[in-house]
Amino acid sequence: MPDQRLVRVELPEEPPAPSAYAEADRRQAIADLLTGNRFDPPNLPKGPYALAVSVREGRLVLDIRDVDNRPLHVLALALGPFRRLIKDYHMVVEAHERAVAECGPESRVQAIDMGRRGLHNEGAELLQVRLKGRVEVDFETARRLFTLVCALHQRI
Repeated sequence: MPDQRLVRVELPEEPPAPSAYAEADRRQAIADLLTGNRFDPPNLPKGPYALAVSVREGRLVLDIRDVDNRPLHVLALALGPFRRLIKDYHMVVEAHERAVAECGPESRVQAIDMGRRGLHNEGAELLQVRLKGRVEVDFETARRLFTLVCALHQRI
């Protein structure tokens, strides 16, 4: 199903992320997402799709549109189940940034990065569970969407 994918991802116009690292992470997540993804909302017309991702009133809002920007469906997911993962993810990212800036031992940077990847995977799995029955996404798509959730939450 090559058309069951995202061809455009939009985030709200906001000030840049708190660090260059976080901003680069967000940009890379969008680029990787658009390079390859599986996004299949079973009850909507066939894609491809555009997706506007935002956080409003403690909810993750996924505004699914067609390629001509016509609204198809809006999903709102409570962020409560993600809060611990998002908080831990931000702490690990900050620790990684500090370790790199301080030119810390490579083993320390790698250990922190492994922790970040573990949290990232946990967040992706949770996102897949929360989207089940609403939007089918593969693991890599879920990982990249989780990065965007963290980026949006960081700006709140």
